Amino acid sequence: MSLTAQDNERLVVLIRASHAASGGIYGAPRVTADLLEAGERCGKNRIARRMRIHEIRGVTGCKRPRPLFGRPSLLMPNRLQRQVTVSAPNQAWVTDITCIRTWQGWLYLAVVIDLFARKIVGWSMKPMLAKELVLDALLMAVWRRRPTGSVIVHSDFCHRPFRPRFTIR
Repeated sequence: MSLTAQDNERLVVLIRASHAASGGIYGAPRVTADLLEAGERCGKNRIARRMRIHEIRGVTGCKRPRPLFGRPSLLMPNRLQRQVTVSAPNQAWVTDITCIRTWQGWLYLAVVIDLFARKIVGWSMKPMLAKELVLDALLMAVWRRRPTGSVIVHSDFCHRPFRPRFTIR
């Protein structure tokens, strides 16, 4: 066996160790960075070629959530009518949902904002988009603010497609 073949076999052992240490996530660029950090002299193309030959693959990413399309709410009329100036606290709250991409997948965040103070009065975060997400945010707002009269809660969940707002990297 030639010296290059022996060196390649030794390199494959190091590649497998780095890939396994990452939980099977790292691809050729990160495995190369790991090996360079450990003092190994190698190029990213050589690492990529060895990984391709030995069928070592990193995770390519996660799926984006598909947009949810709903129909307009027929249960309640729009009482807020874009009137966003409120004279006292706990008269009108608005809600929204956004999704946040993390290293472990997607998280969904629902917030409730008091229009008078322009502060978040309730929030909830869950890994799945479910009705409990919004209910928990509303319950937190009620628990924290304890409104005495009636509160208008405006939500446009059903009126537009759901799009992610930002990404945490």
